[in-house]
Amino acid sequence: MHKIIFMGTPDFSVEVLEGLINDATMEVVGVVTQPDRPVGRKKVLKPTPVKELALKHDIPVYQPEKIRGSQEAEELKALNADLIVSAAYGQFVPIDLIEAPKFGAINVHASLLPKYRGGAPIHYALWNGDKKTGISIIYMTKKMDAGDILSQRAIEIKATDDVGKLFDTLAVVGKELLLDTLPAVFAGEIQATPQVEEEVVFSPTITKEQEQISWDLTAQEVDNHIRAFRPFPSTFTMLDNNRVKIWAGEPVDYNGEPGEIGEVLAVEDNKLIVQCGDNTFYGISEWQESGKKRLSIEQWLNGNKPEAIIDSVFENK
Repeated sequence: MHKIIFMGTPDFSVEVLEGLINDATMEVVGVVTQPDRPVGRKKVLKPTPVKELALKHDIPVYQPEKIRGSQEAEELKALNADLIVSAAYGQFVPIDLIEAPKFGAINVHASLLPKYRGGAPIHYALWNGDKKTGISIIYMTKKMDAGDILSQRAIEIKATDDVGKLFDTLAVVGKELLLDTLPAVFAGEIQATPQVEEEVVFSPTITKEQEQISWDLTAQEVDNHIRAFRPFPSTFTMLDNNRVKIWAGEPVDYNGEPGEIGEVLAVEDNKLIVQCGDNTFYGISEWQESGKKRLSIEQWLNGNKPEAIIDSVFENK
């Protein structure tokens, strides 16, 4: 039986950890995750999803604020694990810890590397309108997401996908690919492939500024942006100095007169028709006005007349 140290934090990591726990050929001897963080208005400390699963299975949990140079790192080395498996852990792992296990350390990364190294690969795949994404199993190195590739599996990105749906889908793909890959790793039969540095694309952490919609983009690009940020962190636009979240919609055909960028031209089929770039039109079907509940436009129209919003202009980023 192979002894595994698992490193991960969000829901994406839970699926991968569960796969390892349920594999009879492996024993998860320790789980490393981010510290509990305060959430909500009352700032109640909340454990990470990975911690909750580990405690459910009586697996020791390590939560260093910073793993480099920590006491926890020394304790992990003393476990004499065969392998470290990381999946969306959220910290740089020091090279001495990476090299401590017999088989080193591998990472389950949610992109087809070398495209989208970094912390937001699923967001950027959707935002850029990619037709496919996938999972890469790589060796961990000192450099972020730069290790040799052990295996990859691609999936199609559907027009209805958003970042939440892709997270769930790729978590399952990551678990399955990891479990398919590990036997060859332990047998010493796997052929790792170096990444092509000239093809590297980065996916840095999403910023608050990137959440605002640019209406001068085409309607398809606006749709890509909204789906890439749904349900987290979400997109917004500004109307009369008030922040309005845009949750759903789609590019639409519109036969009326065009207007200025960001203008609400009409209400059709329970959608707000907004002028976008390149003479394209986006139909908002769900939004959330500042300080109010998330509503479909159909629900909003139950208490408001179309004239209340037609000719309004959303601020262009």
